[in-house]
Amino acid sequence: MSDLIGYLITGLGIGAGFALVASGLVAIHRVTRVVNFAQGGFAVLAALLTSTLLSAGLPHGVAELGGVALGALAGLIVGVVAIGRPDTSPGTSLIVTLGLGVLAYAIEVLIWGDQPRSFPGVPGVAEVGGARIPAHYLLIIAVTAVVFALMTWFFGGTDLGRALTACASNRYAAQVVGIDVRRMGLLAFTIGGALGGLAGVLTTPVQQVTFDSDVTLIVNGFAAAVLGGLTRPTIALAGGLLLGVTQTVVAGYGGGAYQTEVALVLMLTVMIVQAARTGPVPETAR
Repeated sequence: MSDLIGYLITGLGIGAGFALVASGLVAIHRVTRVVNFAQGGFAVLAALLTSTLLSAGLPHGVAELGGVALGALAGLIVGVVAIGRPDTSPGTSLIVTLGLGVLAYAIEVLIWGDQPRSFPGVPGVAEVGGARIPAHYLLIIAVTAVVFALMTWFFGGTDLGRALTACASNRYAAQVVGIDVRRMGLLAFTIGGALGGLAGVLTTPVQQVTFDSDVTLIVNGFAAAVLGGLTRPTIALAGGLLLGVTQTVVAGYGGGAYQTEVALVLMLTVMIVQAARTGPVPETAR
């Protein structure tokens, strides 16, 4: 029983990281209709910079904030390139983000090399229900809960958040009332970058990061986000937690070789169900 409790809690910690990546995807897609395939790269960049800053002697907290700030800056740069030009279609922007994600590989290998990196997190072990859990997993869960609460307040209780929500609901109406949709899109990319960066700095102490770790992050983040149709952050949170717990339980009882397959099966199942509910796509009139 204690093994199951341990798997559930560590799964929630890993799933919280997926949920942060997924929420960044949702924040960007809601406003711009762009699926950002560079989202996992924000987490990798933030984690690699944090490891460098800690190695240079900066204290915890400052180094992690530096990593998140780099993630936000990378998000803004990707946004400028992807949607900065007027009338860029979401499909074109998607390809641009994919290309920038590949470009990030070369930059990361050039600066940090291709060896895995990590850094220490919260030390110690907590005992829950007879299971001994590394305390850092509890930090990941707590920080993610606070971040989602702040996002709820931001999008519903501030003018800037309501402007982003207006763009997500109806871009044309938002433009009519004077909201700069392009600027809101860049803000969404910046928020997405910060959320991805936060996922990277939180999970690296329990999962080593390399230049190509973004593949695992984007697969799992997209699987969580697609549960809510890439538009609902709360469903993305639930999807990320479900994914993390399922993968951890599968790894615990059946081996860790099938974790990515769990995400792919979940994503395909949701997409097939959604396609069945919406029915066939009508043919374009010739």
